[in-house]
Amino acid sequence: MLLPTDGPTTMTTQTIELSAGTIDYQDTGGDGPVVVLLHGLLMDATLWDTVTEELRGRHRVLVPTLPMGAHARPMHDDADLSPRALARLVGEFLERLGLRDVTLVGNDTGGALVQLLITEGTERVGSVVLASCDAYDNFPPGLTGKTVVLTGKLPPALFGLFMQQMRVKPVRRLPIAFGWLTKRGDAVTARWMRPILTQAGVRRDAVKVLRGIAADRRVLETAAESLAGFDRPARVVWAEDDRVMPPDHGRRLAAALPQARLVIIPDSYTLLPLDQPAALATTIHEAATTP
Repeated sequence: MLLPTDGPTTMTTQTIELSAGTIDYQDTGGDGPVVVLLHGLLMDATLWDTVTEELRGRHRVLVPTLPMGAHARPMHDDADLSPRALARLVGEFLERLGLRDVTLVGNDTGGALVQLLITEGTERVGSVVLASCDAYDNFPPGLTGKTVVLTGKLPPALFGLFMQQMRVKPVRRLPIAFGWLTKRGDAVTARWMRPILTQAGVRRDAVKVLRGIAADRRVLETAAESLAGFDRPARVVWAEDDRVMPPDHGRRLAAALPQARLVIIPDSYTLLPLDQPAALATTIHEAATTP
């Protein structure tokens, strides 16, 4: 468990213009070790709200809302939103803000972006935390990921009609939706659906992301071949009850990264920031402060 913070730190929402478009990000500010938190597909920065509360005051925490279907600002019409391009966008975010020695944390698809970024090379990342995430051949992951990527074959307008059913809680709780991703976070997942249901530009971006994943399903298998080259500290954190991300992948990632340690967290599905935020925050703090 984290110790009490030294005092309150104000969270501010800011914007930054990147090559793909304008994105929102949250920043606690402060002089502590820098932690950057990445969310998954059809999610936004609020995935990390409770984790951020645990870390603020001892860390400067930044949480971008990436253009993966729950973002409020559509990207440029010609933006590349393939997996590799999204990883490069994260790298651009770190560079534009002048961030160094970052602890880069990814959950769900966010963990895929962490893997892609570190295997392509970045001097700005000092350590990583991979938290129950896409890896190896599990991309898109499980029944949930495969179902939503299939919907990306639809034109954006029809995709939007299909997603309207996500307004209904029993549908959101199905295994093909968020039912196998979180035990406790339905209220948050309902909010994530609003941009995709109300903005044509966001639906267009989401379809781009899904088609990009479908076009490069082996991208994480290729990235895995280079994981051994990341010689900085790493934590691989896996949910004990995960039904979407195979436990064996957590063990394989921990073995592949030379300075990794595997941590298993009980009573959680994939979205550890919603189901077990305090335990995850403790591991992130340790990763960011242990030499």
